[in-house]
Amino acid sequence: MKVKDCMCKEVVFVKPDCDTEECAKLMCQNHIGCIPVCDDSKKVVGLVTDRDILLRTIGCGKEIKNTPVSDIMTCNVTCCTPDEEIREAEKMMGTNQVRRIPVMENNKIVGMITLGDLAKNKEVNPEGIYLTLENICDCDKKNAE
Repeated sequence: MKVKDCMCKEVVFVKPDCDTEECAKLMCQNHIGCIPVCDDSKKVVGLVTDRDILLRTIGCGKEIKNTPVSDIMTCNVTCCTPDEEIREAEKMMGTNQVRRIPVMENNKIVGMITLGDLAKNKEVNPEGIYLTLENICDCDKKNAE
């Protein structure tokens, strides 16, 4: 099975100069915990999670209205293509300890694949999902870095 068979194709994204408060509102309105940050050509330049907003703004005493997402985003984002096998996406998630991966085609975002997308798809092997989740949650892997 390919990533394109399982990914969410309707992606909400923000630009780097978007303020963190607006980003948080978009997350709330769309019931999502992560938003890609894209440049004018729709190339992913970062990723902001609800946890990033909490820890990198509120937790640091920053004003969310005056803090652009470029100040709090994760920059080195793991991406995949729509034609990659699901097993490869699972492997990327586990290796990089992430639950969400932007899907890129011709340097433009075309979707997002999440651990939840994999879990909801009956054609995806549950053993692969369990292993991916185990790798994501592996504290020893994080502490080794």
